[in-house]
Amino acid sequence: MGVSPPVLEDLPIQTLKGVGPRLAERLARLGVQTVEDLLFHLPMRYQDRTRVMPIGSLRPGDEAVIEVEVLLSQVTQRGRRALLCRVHDGSGFLTLRFFYFGPAQQNLLGQAGTRLRCFGEIRNGPATLEMVHPEWRRLDGSEAVVEEHLTPIYPTTEGLHQASLRTLTDQALQCLESNQPRECLPPPLLDRLGLPSLQEALRLIHRPPAELDLAVLASGRHPAQQRLAFEELLAHQLSLRRLRAQMQRNAAPPLAGRGRLTKRFLKALPFALTRAQHRVSAEIDADLARSWPMLRLVQGDVGSGKTVVAAAATVRAVEAGLQAAIMAPTELLAEQHYRNFRNWLEPLGVQVAWLSGRIKGSARETILERLRSGQAQVAVGTHALFQEDVVFADLALVIIDEQHRFGVHQRLALREKGRQGGRCPHQLIMTATPIPRTLAMSAYADLDSSVIDELPPGRTPVQTVVVAEGRRADVIQRIRLACGGGRQAYWVCPLIEESEVLQCQAAATTAALLAETLPELRIGLVHGRLKPAEKEQTMAAFKARQLDLLVATTVIEVGVDVPNASLMIIENAERLGLAQLHQLRGRVGRGSAQSSCVLLYRVPLSEPARSRLEVLRNSNDGFEIARRDLEMRGPGEVLGTRQTGALQLRIADLLRDAYLLPQVRQAADELLRDYPDHAEAIIRRWIGVGGQYGEV
Repeated sequence: MGVSPPVLEDLPIQTLKGVGPRLAERLARLGVQTVEDLLFHLPMRYQDRTRVMPIGSLRPGDEAVIEVEVLLSQVTQRGRRALLCRVHDGSGFLTLRFFYFGPAQQNLLGQAGTRLRCFGEIRNGPATLEMVHPEWRRLDGSEAVVEEHLTPIYPTTEGLHQASLRTLTDQALQCLESNQPRECLPPPLLDRLGLPSLQEALRLIHRPPAELDLAVLASGRHPAQQRLAFEELLAHQLSLRRLRAQMQRNAAPPLAGRGRLTKRFLKALPFALTRAQHRVSAEIDADLARSWPMLRLVQGDVGSGKTVVAAAATVRAVEAGLQAAIMAPTELLAEQHYRNFRNWLEPLGVQVAWLSGRIKGSARETILERLRSGQAQVAVGTHALFQEDVVFADLALVIIDEQHRFGVHQRLALREKGRQGGRCPHQLIMTATPIPRTLAMSAYADLDSSVIDELPPGRTPVQTVVVAEGRRADVIQRIRLACGGGRQAYWVCPLIEESEVLQCQAAATTAALLAETLPELRIGLVHGRLKPAEKEQTMAAFKARQLDLLVATTVIEVGVDVPNASLMIIENAERLGLAQLHQLRGRVGRGSAQSSCVLLYRVPLSEPARSRLEVLRNSNDGFEIARRDLEMRGPGEVLGTRQTGALQLRIADLLRDAYLLPQVRQAADELLRDYPDHAEAIIRRWIGVGGQYGEV
């Protein structure tokens, strides 16, 4: 009986010819350690080198193979030193431009009549079309034909060239003849979905036939690409489901008090909760009453009232005789939460502690002792909450605000503070950056999701206008009128200090200039480098209407609530992302008066910046803005997962492949139920072993 050939996932990359220790180390930096890993190291894009194109048919932006004859060459010293070669092919003329060249190359390319084959991008030049630093070789009449397949371009690393990756991939594809890749999708599922086999998909993706339309591959919609995209999305779904199942195997303290404290809390509020807040609170209450950990994401647009919902959940933990911790990413937001929680809860007899990295010495030790003893039932703070010397008596609820600002390990560390006696704390995760439903279903498959989709009554949509920097005098006059009418205004600058690189107005300089121009107004300044006491004093003065205009950096993006402020100017708005602009704009429109936001930009305005400002001008809907943000920036940026390694998709695209998600979820159910070994193999192939990134 013959021995079965090894499967690809067990073949070390050193099996391939030419892979020694140094090359293996470089490949390992790309996550490639086996032959199968190499086959799943997928091309980013493709080039068409399968045919020679006449110069006369080329347009700027094209990538093309040309065969040409050198007419003349010269080295120019104007501006940057360059070697220019004028070439032709009978259909037109073109210039090859080289900035880096040696004597041998200059000599070879300087010989009139030399025939070359070149590949590169076509650009407009001063006199003719140009190729800048094309790939080239001399033609001597015995050349092989052009490429048989479209040429893949792979993600790479320092010291590893595309040619090496293509040579190694050729060998890996030969291994497919005798070493079949493991087919992780069961045959009934493959048949139902009508997808090609894994082997067919890998062959086509690495070596697409010459006749295949490059535009189809660029769109990512070829069946071979969709086959792998489906499996990749399935891997992420399965991984998150597995993490959820692991979490739910943990015990958590049921928070099922009689609700007396909650009734007192709600009755004392100076406003009534909206229907959406009541609905989400009820969903949270049902989770907290169970004996396994709550894992719930609460989304709500700017100003929808997430903080009071979090406070109601906190009251449930306190009523059960346990502790809650609220963590926010910035001191300003954490301080705002601390003030709100203290104002709402201390009249009920609940002690609230404040902890940040700036608190030192005996003051810090006093707070730590209050948390250790359980005397302080609620802790509010920044990342300082999960430092090693912070110990809780009995932490039952962890609330993370603006969750995407924290790295995964920080979130896990705070959860571990509450792990005692085999129990884990409940977790409530909040974001004012709405996540499109498509993205949430994929990125947060381990979490239940609630949406506060209703603003408190009396709020009016903020009117947004986009204004060029040259009209600054008009904008200043607008501030004069608003503040003269008893309203307040913000002027937001992206940087604290002058920067020649970014050309942004510094907040301190702007405050001084505005004070000169508007001597009748009381102007304050807030930025991240102020001492907490100074910052707190200025913000309190603004809230108490002792200041008319607050000049600030983006430190005020979240957490500042001044209902009388009805005008916001955002300087250099073209420098900021959509989500950040929407968050900043949310600082106005918090009262009943009509509010405005002026997006002040520098010219010239790039096309992406123009699109961002246009989106913000046309919409106040956070979910629509989030959808457009996803289109423009991609899921890694929108979710803030760049620092975690999560959702670094290789071939799938959450926006493009959204239509696959219902089938992905159905397939995940099927595999977990009927093919658990297939599920583990898919996770291992696409995500690797370990990795707790879903455990937030």
